[in-house]
Amino acid sequence: MNYLAHLHLGGQYGDFVKGRLQGQFSPQIESAIQLHRSIDRYTDSHPLIGEALSRFTLTRRRYAGIVLDVFFDHCLARDWALYADQPLERFTSRVYRVLAEEPALPGRLAQIAPYMAADDWLGSYREFAVMEQVLRGIGRRRTRPEELGHAMQELRALYEPLSEDFRMFYPELQRFSNSQLAIQL
Repeated sequence: MNYLAHLHLGGQYGDFVKGRLQGQFSPQIESAIQLHRSIDRYTDSHPLIGEALSRFTLTRRRYAGIVLDVFFDHCLARDWALYADQPLERFTSRVYRVLAEEPALPGRLAQIAPYMAADDWLGSYREFAVMEQVLRGIGRRRTRPEELGHAMQELRALYEPLSEDFRMFYPELQRFSNSQLAIQL
């Protein structure tokens, strides 16, 4: 899962903090990071995700997880009303406000949060065309960016089966996340 799904499920910040948590953040932020990591472990080991990843060609398999994360955020934004009880615009506005008010955002998040809000990254995931820009941006931080650059053609061909994979998987992920949140309380 990428930014939108993690924020929706309550597991913020995890992509921006590596290594052990040793009290360098508030307990609330550390709990969110732990949840993020649990969500990633659950997702990475889930059979539906394995099936979705197997849909990609072998040449794209190396980056298929990244592509799938971004695509699943598109699916969530596109079908937001099926999975959330408030409009996407209200949710993203609240997220951007929380990020702006947090004095100790971890790592790279502190640098990108203002751009996220200014360009409404989370809300823009509704538009499939935005996936190309997102993948290009991720590719700039990789050693072989061309693999991500060519992923859009494959995503177009796999749009419906991957959308169905998302529809089957996300409710399970929501249940998992809710159970983890209940444990943390």
